[in-house]
Amino acid sequence: MNKVENSFLNKNQFGEDFLWGVSTAAFQIEGAHDADGKGSSIWDVFTSQKGKIKNDHHAVTACDFYNSYQTDIDLIRELNIPNFRFSISWPRIMPTGVHPVNQAGIDYYNKIIDSLLESGIEPWITLYHWDLPHALELKGGWTNRESVTWFSDYVAVCAHYFGDRVKNWMVINEPSVFTGAGYFLGIHAPGKKGISNYLKAMHHVTLATAKGAKVLRNAIPDANIGTTFSCTHIEPATQNAKDIEAAKRVDTLLNRTFIEPILGLGYPQKDLPVLKKLNNYILEDDLNNLDFHFDFIGLQCYTREVVKSSLLIPYIGAELVSADKRNVISTEMGWEVYPPALYHVLKKFNEYKGIKKIIITENGAAFADTVTNGKVFDIKRTHYIQDHLEQILKAKEEGLNVEGYFVWSLTDNFEWAEGYNARFGLIHVDFNTQKRTIKNSGLWFKDFLS
Repeated sequence: MNKVENSFLNKNQFGEDFLWGVSTAAFQIEGAHDADGKGSSIWDVFTSQKGKIKNDHHAVTACDFYNSYQTDIDLIRELNIPNFRFSISWPRIMPTGVHPVNQAGIDYYNKIIDSLLESGIEPWITLYHWDLPHALELKGGWTNRESVTWFSDYVAVCAHYFGDRVKNWMVINEPSVFTGAGYFLGIHAPGKKGISNYLKAMHHVTLATAKGAKVLRNAIPDANIGTTFSCTHIEPATQNAKDIEAAKRVDTLLNRTFIEPILGLGYPQKDLPVLKKLNNYILEDDLNNLDFHFDFIGLQCYTREVVKSSLLIPYIGAELVSADKRNVISTEMGWEVYPPALYHVLKKFNEYKGIKKIIITENGAAFADTVTNGKVFDIKRTHYIQDHLEQILKAKEEGLNVEGYFVWSLTDNFEWAEGYNARFGLIHVDFNTQKRTIKNSGLWFKDFLS
């Protein structure tokens, strides 16, 4: 039996109010890196440095969404996708990160918003998806406490120019990833390393998340305001006590550190002692200012990680056992294909009392897709989406809070340190010609949503 053709899944099983969408990010798709007054972002600078990105790929052109947004919006409509998540490029509308505003950037996003609404597609804006203005990084970026003010001013600009038509907002995307990879490991922009850089960035980003949300609430009282977190189901490699404790520390780091402060629970310092070093950067009213009652929380889950104890790894005393070493099915990113991870993550986050609504704001898979006779037979991706939707349905049937699902991503795009090697899209992009080809997974999703 062909699962793709005979899947028992039906959109109606999820309820008529369940949200269906697709997600993107400005730096990964727009290109036009210096067009019409846009300033440089930390990723523009990072990708220009040799050896930082696989095959020295860069996003100067990317998917050229800046010039071809109408084509892609037409494709979203063709695929019956009712909600489109995209991010605003901070340096496109504020080239130096602060005033003055670049009117050409404002005009560009107004055209996208108007086109979406005219096409019957609801816009969902992410305010920060990793592309900090480089001019602000020269002042310390997220390690500078002033970043909270810079970000708040930027949010106010977006609310002023777009809030009359956009009701759905996500404040900051995956803070654990861009602070960990960008300010501790140095493998993402801006390429900083060290525990002090990481902890300062962590705290300032968390403050900025709450402050940005409050700015939105004041400017657009009826807005639907959320923020998104990268979440991973964590399991110990064995039932050995040391592995269990190591898994608990990794779970704390990846799944708890950023969400608990905004729920008014503070940082989970007891379960991850290195977080006590945050006290060096926490001022008197900070913990009170972190609390904000978001209308929804976006969870982004792709896989599970298996953890074992390791005395060699500083601060967490743990290491991940790769999918390759475990000899399990994985994607081009090296991530295990393990659909129950999504169910476990939903169950875990449903335990928090302060979350009003949960939406899966990213889920998807990268595979080595090729166009053959004008078609892309990406059966693995279709199965991946179906299997994860089954886990969501299982969660819903158990009464768990989950009210939407956004596929990552609309098109193949620039996948950060992986460059163009990891294809996540429902739509294939030939990066030499910019030709779009809807993959079979996209056609399946279209039929599912019809």
